[in-house]
Amino acid sequence: MTENKDFEADVVTLTDEEGNDIDFEIIGELEHEGNVYFALVPCAEDGDEFVILKLAKDEDGNDMLVTIDDDDEFDKVADVFEDELMCECDHDDCGCDCDHCNHDEDK
Repeated sequence: MTENKDFEADVVTLTDEEGNDIDFEIIGELEHEGNVYFALVPCAEDGDEFVILKLAKDEDGNDMLVTIDDDDEFDKVADVFEDELMCECDHDDCGCDCDHCNHDEDK
């Protein structure tokens, strides 16, 4: 379980299972099937990979971020984040096949 110390800013410090503090930048947030998820990238690393964590409550009712243990839940949320975060077009009638550009055509 990963605990969040302060995730109301764009950069958060998380403590891993070994007690190490790591700074992450929040690159996305979404609500899916009644839960809130965050996509984060480590501040100290460059690259396209991101971490997905779920908002939960601890025993005292405090907000915290946790890993997603259910593979099906993780896959669904990862697909949504990838559609939102990894589309490389500018979405101005570019004609690509992403959900953003084809959304208006479905109406």
